Amino acid sequence: MKLLLLSNSAAPGRGYLDHAREAIAGHLAGIDELLFVPYALADHDGYTAKVAAFMEGIGIRVRGAHTADDPRELVAGAQAVFIGGGNSFRLLKSLQERGLVEAIAGRVRSGVPYMGSSAGTNMACPTLRTTNDMPIVEPASFTSLGLIPFQINPHYLDPDPGSAHMGETREERLTQFLEENAVPVLGLREGTWLRRDGDSLELGGVATGARLFTADAAPAEYAPGADLSALLATRARFDSRAG
Repeated sequence: MKLLLLSNSAAPGRGYLDHAREAIAGHLAGIDELLFVPYALADHDGYTAKVAAFMEGIGIRVRGAHTADDPRELVAGAQAVFIGGGNSFRLLKSLQERGLVEAIAGRVRSGVPYMGSSAGTNMACPTLRTTNDMPIVEPASFTSLGLIPFQINPHYLDPDPGSAHMGETREERLTQFLEENAVPVLGLREGTWLRRDGDSLELGGVATGARLFTADAAPAEYAPGADLSALLATRARFDSRAG
C-alpha cells in the first residue's frame, strides 16, 4: 500500500496543504486525477474546490466523490483517493452509508495511493477511537478503513504545565484509551505525516515529530525521518464492547 497520512492540512502562515507540498507531489507522482472525499465537512462543493485549487498547482485534476449518485463507481476507477479533515464521526457515518469503507479500503489495498489529513488520517486506522472530535452524529460502528494496524492521534498536543485548563490532557486521554485497548497510538504533532510504501513506514514533516504511546512503556519520541516500519507488525486488541 501507498499511504500519506497528514496530521493537519493547514499550518500557521502557510496556505492549505502548502507545508506538505513536496511530500504530496511525490506521493501523487504520475497521477492525472485525484478522487477527493469531502464528507467530513458539510459544504462538499466548497471543500472540493479548495482541494482542487491546491492540486492544480501540482498538475492534478480533482473530482469530488459527492458528484456521483453512487460514489463507489468513482472509487472503482480512481487513480488516487484523498479523504480530507473535518469531523471524523460525520465522515465515517457518511462512508458507511455510501458503502465506501470497503470500496476505498479494497482499492487502496490493490495499490491505489491514499492520502488523508486529520479526520482522513483517522480513517486509515482500524477505528476512529483516537480522534479528537465531538460525536455530532452516530456512525454504525467505530470501525474504519484499517489501512494500518495501529492508531493515530492527529494534532497531538503536548501537556502544558502552565495551562489553566483543568480537563484531561491529550496524554491522559490516550493513556485512558490504552487502559482498555492493547494497540499503540502515534501522536502526530502539527506539521508531521506518515508515509507508507509497502512494508516501509517513515515519519516525515517540518515540525517536532511524533510521540508513540504503548500500554507497557513510557511514551517514546521520534523525529522526522524516523523509521517506524515495526508498527506495521502490530497485533491490535480492542475492547469489543464499543464498535
